[in-house]
This record gives sequence, C-alpha cells and structure tokens, in this order.
Amino acid sequence: MATTPSPDPSPIEDFTEVQNSPEFKELKRTHRSFVFPMTVFFLLWYFAYVLAAAYLPEFMSIKVMGNINVGLVLGLLQFVSTFVITALYVSFANRKLDPKATAIRHEIEGHPTTQEASQ
Repeated sequence: MATTPSPDPSPIEDFTEVQNSPEFKELKRTHRSFVFPMTVFFLLWYFAYVLAAAYLPEFMSIKVMGNINVGLVLGLLQFVSTFVITALYVSFANRKLDPKATAIRHEIEGHPTTQEASQ
C-alpha cells in the first residue's frame, strides 16, 4: 500500500518569512503610496460627478457645443480618467514595483541579484 507524502512545510515558512521581510514591507508601502491616494482621488471625482448630476441639473445641462452639455463632457471624462489612472499605474508599477518584486522573487528562488552577478 502506497503512502502519500506529507506536504513540505517549508513553503509556508518561506511565505511568512518573505511577508515579514523589510523588502516585502517596502514593496507594500510603495504600492500603497500610489494606490490609496489615487483611489481617494478617483472616488472624490466620481462622487462629485454623481452629486452634480443629482443636485445641479441646471449646471449639468449647460450646452457646451451643439447638443453636447456639461454632464455629457464630465461623464466622458470619467472614462478618460479611468484610462489615465490605468496608464499611470502601469508606468508606476514598471518603474517602482516590478524591480522590487523581481528582486524578492530572485532572492526566494535563489537567483543571484544583479549586483552579485556583476561581481
């Protein structure tokens, strides 16, 4: 009768060790430094639009050009701002998060860092 091997407990230990490491904490801090302020900005912008639509119909119905009014322009800017925030996050992640995450991954996997490889 074959026995199933017990799971190796080391990945759990590695996970908690990495999670508590200063490098991982710095990665989380860097991520949050972008995500939290941007979330607050977008939610304020979104709720301002919703409240303006609900309580300022005269303002939202001001004609800008032809049949295009302020409400339509602000509504379309909601979509534009979503794409802009996405592009900003991708740029931020490529510059700030990915190098730190890659360094942590290489450390876990036992790859030499770029500094160690150059020596």
